[in-house]
Amino acid sequence: MKVLFICGSPHKHGNTRVAVDEMISVFKGYDVETEVVYVGGKEVRGCMGCGSCVNLGKCVINDDVNVLAEKFSQADGLVLASPVYYASANGALIACLDRLFYSAGFDTRMKVGASIVVARRGGCSATFDQLNKYFSISGMPIAPSQYWNLIHGAAAGEAAYDGEGLQTMRTLAHNMVFMMRGIALAKEKYGLPAVEERIATNFIR
Repeated sequence: MKVLFICGSPHKHGNTRVAVDEMISVFKGYDVETEVVYVGGKEVRGCMGCGSCVNLGKCVINDDVNVLAEKFSQADGLVLASPVYYASANGALIACLDRLFYSAGFDTRMKVGASIVVARRGGCSATFDQLNKYFSISGMPIAPSQYWNLIHGAAAGEAAYDGEGLQTMRTLAHNMVFMMRGIALAKEKYGLPAVEERIATNFIR
């Protein structure tokens, strides 16, 4: 099994990485493959709403988002990790995710999703909710933990002293493995849930 991390921090050795590494330490014990991709420091264009991806099966802007899409398609689980900026996720990460999820030319259903957020003090809950919306609109079950998936730290490395936050990351990783394994068995025995033809209702006609 494989879990893909998409990290919105522009700092590869900051507190967001502390949280990511705590989860990876658990995944290693289950022989789950992991990959961490950083987008926080990259110049990522936002979605243009052109609709070209409907026919292309990928984003018309041929950059790292399409590379990420291939990695995402092969993963059993996806973790979105971000520091908090003004009670929101990193801007480059959001631009990336808008395009990634909208243009995905593959079935995302039943891939297990989780988001983890890092802040000095506040804004974690709003950012946590923001990131989870990508999963809930894409047929992806969201893995739970023992608390909301947040960890605190200001200076690089301070998150390593947040005992409860670290435990929350480990619990999240254990639960993700359980869900990925359970879903794999269910898919093997029952297949994916039936899908109706989509009904799109506009509020203004």
